[in-house]
Amino acid sequence: MLIRAAVLLLLCFLVASMLVAREALRQWETPLVVPAHGYTFTVAGGDSLRSVVDGLHAEGVLLYPDVVALHGRLSGADQQIHQGEYRLGEFATPAMLLNLLRSGQVVQYRVTLPEGITLRRAIEILQSQEGLAVELDGEEDPRIRALVHPDTYTEGWFFPDSYQYTRGDTDWDVLQRAHTIMRDTLEREWETRAEGLPYETPYDALIMASIVERETGQPSERAEISGVFARRLHKGMRLQTDPTVIYGLGDEYDGNLRRSHLRDDGNPYNTYRHTGLPPSPIALPGGAALHAALHPADGTALFFVARGDGGHVFSDTLAEHERAVRKYQLQRRKDYRSSPQP
Repeated sequence: MLIRAAVLLLLCFLVASMLVAREALRQWETPLVVPAHGYTFTVAGGDSLRSVVDGLHAEGVLLYPDVVALHGRLSGADQQIHQGEYRLGEFATPAMLLNLLRSGQVVQYRVTLPEGITLRRAIEILQSQEGLAVELDGEEDPRIRALVHPDTYTEGWFFPDSYQYTRGDTDWDVLQRAHTIMRDTLEREWETRAEGLPYETPYDALIMASIVERETGQPSERAEISGVFARRLHKGMRLQTDPTVIYGLGDEYDGNLRRSHLRDDGNPYNTYRHTGLPPSPIALPGGAALHAALHPADGTALFFVARGDGGHVFSDTLAEHERAVRKYQLQRRKDYRSSPQP
């Protein structure tokens, strides 16, 4: 009788264990309640697995938090979760959730700094991005000045490109990466530069690259325009380029470049009045413009004028140039534009 009772008790225990195990497996395999567009949540520093799953349960995403917490404790995953922002897909399971937290595969964002924009505009773009914290106080922030030291001007020293970041990164973080890439790129281009260039330092080349970047939106023209400017510098001719004047005008420029602007000696960026390069870059040049500045095309052209479609007509003599000006500048098409639009 006693043996029968013991066997019956054991059978009950086994049946109960099987039921518990089956229920645990059912809960473990039950998909999370995630909308079609996904679900994003954040694990803060110091959060435990228990607090994370309880939070997801409270949001109605995870129906059975205890089973995830148990698996995490048994596998050691509860000691391996990483802080950050995570995104769950529509068909996520508890196992996928636990693996995600352990992998540290946080949500990645992307911001693009277009070629030819100014540093001011770059900072504005960074400070408008979702999830990117704002730290900088404009382009004159002391941290930026310290970063480009010993150079005096901050313009031009940041590589325009697409950058990935995660929530909690800052505008300063991205800008430091852009600066490192620009310095490395400029150094490589300077080491392989063409011979006989009218530039004494890599900074001179950076200035020229920014001018080339702002002068044309046609990739095929960059080296040719660089060649015109290099020849003018060799001959002691003024660069006479509108983008430098416009940059020097700053907020004063209203979209209309006037004769009075071109005659203004007080604008240090007025290359119609001042010989040589302007004091600093006028934009953020990309890799192609840097290469063109240090590898100008051979030729004899000393002038060029915008056709109005983003391209230019090149001339060897002033007489040829004046004819091109009369054709393309004095009889402008309605959609005329003289420079690229970053």
